[in-house]
Amino acid sequence: MKITTFNPLIITKDPEPTIQLFEELGFKRRHTKEGIGIHGVTDVRMKNDEGFHLDIAQGDGEWTMIRMNVRDFDEAIDFLLAHGFRRARHEAADKTIETDSSKIAIMVSPSGYILSVSEHIRKND
Repeated sequence: MKITTFNPLIITKDPEPTIQLFEELGFKRRHTKEGIGIHGVTDVRMKNDEGFHLDIAQGDGEWTMIRMNVRDFDEAIDFLLAHGFRRARHEAADKTIETDSSKIAIMVSPSGYILSVSEHIRKND
């Protein structure tokens, strides 16, 4: 399984103060993706000068998880299921979320940590 990025993802009801905090820590907004999933979530991708990435998303709760982008979504999900992970039990995250540019699934480990697994849909492959 090829992992292409691996970074923190913070979900919060009011993302602007968190975004501002990380801007003060040297992170810059790279891009914003809007309208994700059934609740139309907005995700802001950030990066600092040392190359560290961070995602901050608006959501209905307060969650911190790890965003793991992979080259082959199905392979990653099968791998995690075989290692005891399960899909999140939440109305907005209990199935694969598909956008024009990605597939996303929220997976929970047997011990409780959360992975947001995504595959960027590459248009020129």
